[in-house]
Amino acid sequence: MVDYSVWDHIEVSDDEDDTHPNIDTASLFRWRHQARMDRMEQFQKEREDLEKAQGECKRKLSEVQRKIKELEVSGTDDAKSELQKLQQEQQGLKKEEKSCDKKLEEHRKQEKKMPWNVDTLSKEGFSKSVFNVKPEDKEETEEEKEQKHKTFVEKYEKAIKHFGMLRRWDDSQKYLSDNPHLVCEETANYLVIMCIDLEVEEKHALMEQVAHQTIVMQFILELARSLKVDPRACFRQFFTKIKTADQQYQDAFNDELEAFKVRVRERAKVRIEKAMKEYEEEERQKRLGPGGLDPADVYETLPLEMQKCFDDKNIQLLQDVISKMDPTEAKYHMQRCIDSGLWVPNSRTAEEEGDKAEEGDPVYEELKKETEEEEKK
Repeated sequence: MVDYSVWDHIEVSDDEDDTHPNIDTASLFRWRHQARMDRMEQFQKEREDLEKAQGECKRKLSEVQRKIKELEVSGTDDAKSELQKLQQEQQGLKKEEKSCDKKLEEHRKQEKKMPWNVDTLSKEGFSKSVFNVKPEDKEETEEEKEQKHKTFVEKYEKAIKHFGMLRRWDDSQKYLSDNPHLVCEETANYLVIMCIDLEVEEKHALMEQVAHQTIVMQFILELARSLKVDPRACFRQFFTKIKTADQQYQDAFNDELEAFKVRVRERAKVRIEKAMKEYEEEERQKRLGPGGLDPADVYETLPLEMQKCFDDKNIQLLQDVISKMDPTEAKYHMQRCIDSGLWVPNSRTAEEEGDKAEEGDPVYEELKKETEEEEKK
């Protein structure tokens, strides 16, 4: 059974419908409410004083009991005299404790008998609100991002390429509805790389098509970040907005698309230039002679007379030119020709002739003879 008797005594300051015409009703209600608040405050203060007295009494009693235990161990006459005094004090504190307990109990009974009012009818149950907010993801390292991207692409590469080839808004929305897992950063990153690859391959029209879908994905991700929701939960909102958007939103989309195309072309140009440099370096490494010199570079440093000899492949003319040159300079140029492979002494390999390959060469012999004569002078 539910006891409804507690509702029989409720004190409300403004429960009178009629008051004396010479009395201001609002002021009367305020006075009554203030008087009730003063009574409640006084009653609460009395309870606090009783609880404080009870606590002080218990503290003193605990201290006396501790001293009594210490004196009981000692057998001196002074200890016995002090022990008697403490025992008497203990009895007095116990009586005082019982009195405090009785007064506090009577006070609680009076509190229960007090009529309820607007300030005591209800109490606050809780004062906080809890929202189910997705916690922020822990920032991933570069290695983790790379591995995540690689795994995603291996699994969904075909689906991403298909999305990149779509043209109509409705087709894109339907495809993402059927494949919501594609609405993520990994898809946008792959489409960017795909655009650069197509531009490098000079497939310009196809690049522009994929670029359009790339900006679609990037706008969806940006909308998700602004709303602080999962991108999969707001891509439909993007398509609804873009299809019914005002001219300003359309212009913003088109401006970003054109700017993205420019960035793709610049990035493709850089990649092509880098590839060309790498190719040229590989070809240069292939051309290097036995001494590590590039024959093209060595040829450019030769005197014009020697260059003509190599152009005409005229050995006799080369001998004549060397004979007219300073021996030291001639030896310098011929050694660089040998190190670059531009001139192979005697046209025989080192395996066949060993260290004697240069000795049988007519140009080398002529150069050696002139060097010896110069040294004798």
